[in-house]
Amino acid sequence: MDVRNDMTKAPATVVADDAPPAVSRRLRLITVIATFGGLLFGYDTGVINGALPYMTDDLGLTPFTEGMVTSSLLLGAALGAVTGGRLSDARGRRRTILVLAVVFFVGALGCTLAPNTAVMVVARFVLGLAVGGASVTVPVYLAEISPAERRGALVTRNELMIVSGQLLAFTSNAIIARVGGESGGVWRYMLVLATIPAVVLWFGMLVMPESPRWLASKTRFSEALEVLKQVRSQQRAEAELRQVSALAVKEDQQKLGGWQDMKSTPWLRRLMFVGFGIAIVQQITGVNTIMYYGTQILTDAGFTADSALTANIANGVISVLATFVGIWLLGRVNRRPMLMTGQIGTTAALLLIGVFSLVLPSGDGRAFAVLAMTVTFLAFQQGAISPVTWLMLSEIFPMRMRGFGMGVAAVVLWLTNFAIGLVFPSLVSGIGISNTFFLFVVAGVFSLAFVKLYVPETKGRTLETLEAELRARFS
Repeated sequence: MDVRNDMTKAPATVVADDAPPAVSRRLRLITVIATFGGLLFGYDTGVINGALPYMTDDLGLTPFTEGMVTSSLLLGAALGAVTGGRLSDARGRRRTILVLAVVFFVGALGCTLAPNTAVMVVARFVLGLAVGGASVTVPVYLAEISPAERRGALVTRNELMIVSGQLLAFTSNAIIARVGGESGGVWRYMLVLATIPAVVLWFGMLVMPESPRWLASKTRFSEALEVLKQVRSQQRAEAELRQVSALAVKEDQQKLGGWQDMKSTPWLRRLMFVGFGIAIVQQITGVNTIMYYGTQILTDAGFTADSALTANIANGVISVLATFVGIWLLGRVNRRPMLMTGQIGTTAALLLIGVFSLVLPSGDGRAFAVLAMTVTFLAFQQGAISPVTWLMLSEIFPMRMRGFGMGVAAVVLWLTNFAIGLVFPSLVSGIGISNTFFLFVVAGVFSLAFVKLYVPETKGRTLETLEAELRARFS
């Protein structure tokens, strides 16, 4: 399989969109409401960072059960990703997001009220089902409702909401800890805040439209056109529906849609290989060791517990700022070189974290040097790797199995995340922080080679044109 070259063919002509301002406002509103799923994704994965030290005391956690509490969400996310993908293909993107909002609420409440470690692990697993489902369904929904020329910017708004949710978690953790750090169960206040955006997501999605491409895949063409008219000009909506409906009819004849199709269709198998690789590339940078264990990393580097919680806010701030930069860049540069640049930057930062932890004496110097490198790492990760990953996974799969395809790739992503989250505390305990980060450096080198050799370019095409190009390239 030779996919080394970019897809440099000119994309199909896109009808100019002279949509009135009301149409643009409608598209922005849809994006804001849907990306509350990303906000919940970010908050629920980031809140454990500050809650874990207090939870450890109250629940009597060991390094192994710390890993279980942290990574049970990730195991749930793996199952939620493939289940959510299948559900969104069968029942619709909008309906699936409504279900996920309920699961988010129930999971957050279960974590808040957990009386012991076993219940906490189960509740975090339930919460993970929603996180995994949202990680698949929200980007696919946004990709399918966005115009081709704005798809990169709108889909990566979800990544912006993810890191905003993490920043919100870091900030609220620090505030709650300073106000009530000595009182028992302070971590419960940190966890319960996640119920609020879950309620907003549920009520907001009640009045949002279904994905026009999902409607077309079910041959509900008149409904698809009505949705397109909400977010396009009349001429653009009609032209886009013709392209989408032609592909929907073709895919219906081929019956694309599940495991059997993937096993029996060579180009789909090769495409899934690329999707799996992109998913793994994002995770083996070790990004979530910083998101989940950042407070402990900074404490080990020399900060006090309270100072580490406050300093960790810098990680959240840089993640948000870097994502703004990433959204801006996605409209101007190709996806593939952006992904490779992010890999180079994160690998270099991880190497320096390991070196500083190894050679600098414990104290303020080492603490601030490690903090500077975690900030640098997150600038490259959140400004390049993460937005490109979720965007490309939402783009590369065929329309009839887009939710399923992204769901299976996301399973690989979340299982990789789960494995890293589970073993990280034990690795640090066994071989030290420096050697642990050196392992991530080696993984980063292999990731860079994979992207260079196998990942195609996806920028500047409609989803239908991109599907035709990928089908031809991987056949």
